[in-house]
Amino acid sequence: MRTGLTKKQKTTVIYFDEHSRIIEVQTHNTDLKKRLMAFAAKYPQCCRQTDDDEQGGLTFEIEKGRLSFRLTAPY
Repeated sequence: MRTGLTKKQKTTVIYFDEHSRIIEVQTHNTDLKKRLMAFAAKYPQCCRQTDDDEQGGLTFEIEKGRLSFRLTAPY
């Protein structure tokens, strides 16, 4: 999909704070969008799409505890 955005402008932003039970993910990353859409379809009580910016970016709300980060040690 051509969006007119440069690769530098195609960002992924993950926002959460200590108060809210919701994580907001805004992304242009195709693989992450597909994974989030599949997760939202399978578990609508835990994840839902909230916005489509019409430039290839999607925004999702996810219950805290459903998203994890994995750090890998260098070899």
